[in-house]
Amino acid sequence: MANGATALSLVNTPTLSVVVPAYKEASRIGPTLQRIAEYVGEQSWDTEIIVVLDGGPVDTAAAVARAQEKHPMIMVLNNGGNRGKGYSVRRGMLVARGRYVLFSDADLSTPIEESARLITALDAGADVAIGSRALEQSRVTVHQPWWRESMGRTFNWFVQRLTVQGISDTQCGFKCFRGDAARRIFALQRLDRFAFDVEVLWIAQHLGLKVVELPVTWVNSPASTVNPIRDSSRMLLDLLRIRVNHWGGHYNENP
Repeated sequence: MANGATALSLVNTPTLSVVVPAYKEASRIGPTLQRIAEYVGEQSWDTEIIVVLDGGPVDTAAAVARAQEKHPMIMVLNNGGNRGKGYSVRRGMLVARGRYVLFSDADLSTPIEESARLITALDAGADVAIGSRALEQSRVTVHQPWWRESMGRTFNWFVQRLTVQGISDTQCGFKCFRGDAARRIFALQRLDRFAFDVEVLWIAQHLGLKVVELPVTWVNSPASTVNPIRDSSRMLLDLLRIRVNHWGGHYNENP
């Protein structure tokens, strides 16, 4: 497995790029990649799947290697250590070549089939289409524990007042972008940890891009790598960093 991207054809632009960050995902990443590959294989899309290994035990990398042997559309980026979900998604998104670029959590809490809904919204004129668990039409079949849902509501209260407004669920790990919009946004994105979702949406709004929030099916996965105390504190601090970065002009595109 290469330390950078494995060889893929650079001649044709894929219809869809799927970016999957992976950290301590040995038990889930194989079935996830199999499911994604099977689904996109049934569509009329040329697709690349980009897995970004973010450190952790070597068994995650081994599981990805086995999936890669079966599905040549999979390419791998290796961070060489734990750099964070925001860093991993940014790296994958900036390598992605697709007309549409989707990032998805490795647990597929939002089924890959929901990507068609987001792509339809992009075809209708949106630049960014995000899955949401908070809309009335959303279908949450397995809920998070009550304390996780309470933490999410509290975090969104701060998000609405400090950064992004008008988005009910910034943290659903299922977001799709037009390729040109993804490159503009992630070239400016700076946060390496979990609050990067908020930063991405802030940048999109700052650039005047059209963001739509869509209901999706969502199934909670109990095997989360989020530490409720440590990561919640970091995310609140990151909201302040977004404001500081904005005041410092870090989200302005160069002429």
